[in-house]
Amino acid sequence: MEFNDALVSKLRERSDRFAELTDLIASPEVLGDPKRYPALLRERGSLEASAKMFEDLEALRARREEALSIIAEGGDEDLVALAQEDLDGLEDQERSLDEQIKLALIADPEEDRTKVIFEIRAGTGGDEATLFAGDLFRMYSKFFENHRLKVDLISESRTEVGGFKEIIFGVKGTGAWKLLRFESGGHRVQRVPSTETQGRIHTSAATCAVLPEAEDVEIDLKDEELRIDTMRSSGPGGQSVNKTSSAVRITHLPTDVVVVCQDEKSQHKNKAKAMRILRARLFELKKSKLDDERSAERKDQIGSGDRSARVRTYNFPQNRLTDHRLDDTERKNFSLEQVIEGRLEPVIEALEAKDREDRLRNL
Repeated sequence: MEFNDALVSKLRERSDRFAELTDLIASPEVLGDPKRYPALLRERGSLEASAKMFEDLEALRARREEALSIIAEGGDEDLVALAQEDLDGLEDQERSLDEQIKLALIADPEEDRTKVIFEIRAGTGGDEATLFAGDLFRMYSKFFENHRLKVDLISESRTEVGGFKEIIFGVKGTGAWKLLRFESGGHRVQRVPSTETQGRIHTSAATCAVLPEAEDVEIDLKDEELRIDTMRSSGPGGQSVNKTSSAVRITHLPTDVVVVCQDEKSQHKNKAKAMRILRARLFELKKSKLDDERSAERKDQIGSGDRSARVRTYNFPQNRLTDHRLDDTERKNFSLEQVIEGRLEPVIEALEAKDREDRLRNL
């Protein structure tokens, strides 16, 4: 079979970059750079499989060319028979490699990340929206437990009715990004609120954002780019909450990204948490810009992480969860009763299948 020239060209680019990185990380200049070396090593690791596939492709092409040459020349009948036998067996190997190449080229480069920052915020709907944000956090918590993902709370803003205006937490474990990358976006709920006396169905919303957690070497924050303000905390937190300037607000001046942390009594701990969130948000900005540069079509794909778009509707009266990114009616609706208990796997599997289809179509 003939391999697609465009795919081969993309694979060759990856292989060339792998070879370039192999030389780079062996140079004394890079070996002595504590920031550059880990970043290049990580990039090289992400390209290793592609480089091996390009080697395999070149080897299969050489075998096919040699077999065809022997058959064309004729001569020794046994040698020609062996060449034909080898040629007949190449078809399956080439088809298998072609599939591997396509999957490698559409793979999310962030797929192996084990740490993310997860943010849930109440949207329109008043108290009911904050309660829904709390329900989403409990749903995800069950999902994390099922997949043995560790959660650490970074920041929260609770309401008097028991919900959340906002909750930010870290998630760590094998497959964290791969499992959660489709959760960003607007989540809408339709149900009768506990505060509703006439049984009317209300519609409320919350937004989720899942950000890959950046390593120090990936986002280099310079002191002169940061404005750090301290202030007194506000809201519930005990007797000391308003007595010390423990709350921290960090502004990244080049991008105007602002992060505020006030949950801890220690200013040092609040600053550390704020820096952690800031790195994740700046890394997301950097990643989005790179995605846009690589492909204008990227915005149309599931994994683009547009947190303003409505991605799901949780319809309690009809026990139905609808994911609006799945255009096939038969596979866009799921049992809400199961999903709300943390069994998100069928939804994620459907989104992954759709994402693969979209990426293959756009290769």
